[in-house]
Amino acid sequence: MLNIVLFGPPGAGKGTQSEKLIAEFQLGHLSTGDLLRAEKAAGTELGLKVKALIDAGILVPDEIVIEMIKKKVQATQGGNGFIFDGFPRTVAQAQALDEMMAGLGQKITCMVSLNVGFDELKTRLLKRAELEGRTDDTPEVIAARIQEYLTKTLPVADHYRKQGKLQEVDGLGTVEEIFSRISTVLKAHA
Repeated sequence: MLNIVLFGPPGAGKGTQSEKLIAEFQLGHLSTGDLLRAEKAAGTELGLKVKALIDAGILVPDEIVIEMIKKKVQATQGGNGFIFDGFPRTVAQAQALDEMMAGLGQKITCMVSLNVGFDELKTRLLKRAELEGRTDDTPEVIAARIQEYLTKTLPVADHYRKQGKLQEVDGLGTVEEIFSRISTVLKAHA
């Protein structure tokens, strides 16, 4: 199985590349945001917990997110693997994900980190705001999101580097050029 963590700062192109990788490698897509919304919409016991937390403005605890991921992985066993989108965002989440996968007899194959300079990220995010009408991509919010990434999320790369699973990919160029670089990395692990 090919279980990939696609990683990078906001604006690195993770969403664009995820779609292409899912199609090319026939991977399941594990987006924590999608999982949270699906549980909430389904009105399951877990969904009711999630709804109560979100309605109270409280972040959903890691244990609940891991439980949802585990449920999804168990429900779709037998595929080619998964691409993890938006998770893990902290070292604690990465450790919990590794433990959960090991408990299912699986592991994270590699983390593909899209490397993009911060000036380029700002340009991309401002362009996205203009094209998509996203109000959350203002210069102030972009700066805060990048700072959050640097302090809380970037250490996750070191977690996977220590395991020999970090694969850094140049995130500059056309969508196809970047996809080709990522594909080369993944084919070496398949």
